[in-house]
Amino acid sequence: MIIFTPMKILIVEDEQKLLETLADSLSKEHFVIETASNCLIASEKIAVYDYDCILLDIMLPDGNGLTLLQQLKDLGKSDNVIIISAKDSLDDKLKGLELGADDYLTKPFHIAELNARVKAVLRRKTLQGRHTVELANVVLDLKERLFWVNNESVALNRKEFDMLNYFLLNKNRLVTKTALAEHVWGDNIDQADNFDFIYYQIKNIRKKLQLSGANIEIEAVYGIGYKLIEKDETAQ
Repeated sequence: MIIFTPMKILIVEDEQKLLETLADSLSKEHFVIETASNCLIASEKIAVYDYDCILLDIMLPDGNGLTLLQQLKDLGKSDNVIIISAKDSLDDKLKGLELGADDYLTKPFHIAELNARVKAVLRRKTLQGRHTVELANVVLDLKERLFWVNNESVALNRKEFDMLNYFLLNKNRLVTKTALAEHVWGDNIDQADNFDFIYYQIKNIRKKLQLSGANIEIEAVYGIGYKLIEKDETAQ
């Protein structure tokens, strides 16, 4: 049985409606969400738990979010923080980045934009500065946009490459059709009547994985989406 740990996100925000909207949106992406509405609660959480990404409001009812960012820096946890604030101050932005924040987003913002920023942070965190994604006997070179199986190059079109990249970065996790479409097709997904185009791209990728002898496969989760897993060689 394959066991995986979903990525965990902490949202520190005192505006209740915005907090609920953010939590609901990110939950749909299958992240584990925790929330804090003030500095005290957030401070207690970050002292005890580790998070894959933290959304941090600067203006909080009992203090300044930059104080929390300093605490995170002292704990060595500030490199996965996205500051979200209505205070569009250059000084605050620079201070936040100096303290190790990964990104800065000014309110009001589109939820889609925030989701994109979160995924970018998580990609950088997962890759740890590397330009390749490796699993089993496959290697995806993100810089040169090349795919290798057993050190042999396998041709992928642009969409196939982007989809396989997304799957590898989310290995063993359920990827919904909607999430996959939004990641690969972006805003153009609104023009699609259905997700048949995803099915055909997945079909092509599966065929290339099989023919090249890749020890990974894309499983269908009926009615929901897909999951990329490493093959159990002992079962073959």
